[in-house]
Amino acid sequence: MPKPTGPSNAKLKNLIIKFERRKLPYYRRIAELLSKPTRKRVRVNVQKIEKLCKDGEVIVVPGNVLGAGKINKKVTVYAWKFSNGAKKKIEDAGGSARYLEDLLNEKIKPKIVI
Repeated sequence: MPKPTGPSNAKLKNLIIKFERRKLPYYRRIAELLSKPTRKRVRVNVQKIEKLCKDGEVIVVPGNVLGAGKINKKVTVYAWKFSNGAKKKIEDAGGSARYLEDLLNEKIKPKIVI
C-alpha cells in the first residue's frame, strides 16, 4: 500500500484548514496548492517575481521563495517559506517578505497567486 501524500507538518496542516474555511476562491486555491506533496509544491525564484509583478503589488506564493536572480520592485510577498537570500533581496529592494499566517490576519486581496 502506498504512503499517503501531502503535508506531514502539523503547522502546515493547521494553516491549510484555516485557508479552506475561508469562503473566497483564492483562499481555497492557496489551500489546494499547499496540500500538494513537498516535491510538487511551488518553488519560485525572486527573478520570476520580478518578471511577473509591478511595483506595490501583493503576491502569494503557496510554497518556497528562493533567492536566485535579482529583484528591484517594491512588492509584498506572502509565502510558506523563504530562503535567507530571497528574504534579504526582497527587503533590500524595499519590499516585504511575510508568511502566509499574516495573510489570514490582514485580510488583503492579493494581485497574483503564483
